[in-house]
Amino acid sequence: MSDKKVNVSVNDGMDFFANEASVTFNTMQFILDFKSITPRMDMRSKDAPVLSVKHNVVLVDPYHAKSFHKLLGDVIKNYESKFGKITKPKALAQAEKDSKKKTQSPQKTSNIPNYLG
Repeated sequence: MSDKKVNVSVNDGMDFFANEASVTFNTMQFILDFKSITPRMDMRSKDAPVLSVKHNVVLVDPYHAKSFHKLLGDVIKNYESKFGKITKPKALAQAEKDSKKKTQSPQKTSNIPNYLG
């Protein structure tokens, strides 16, 4: 058998930090939508805050979604065995608690967005 050379060109995408994600599906694929939502200051916009939303969508078939689920579970298990249990940050837990209190007590509504999803 003769050896043949193959040239491989890899086009790396840009690094992306996602602080929110959603997953949906249809009969043929799972849709993973990774989002980065950042508040921006824009002096031109006097009536409402400006949010910069970027997102990257990954489509996978059901078999690969299940394989990814297993892989992610294994990686999280290994991470926790090495560094300890992953827990919700205290600041996030407090912010959720405060947000829940605000929704339970009637008060004046405002147009300030909640960035906690």
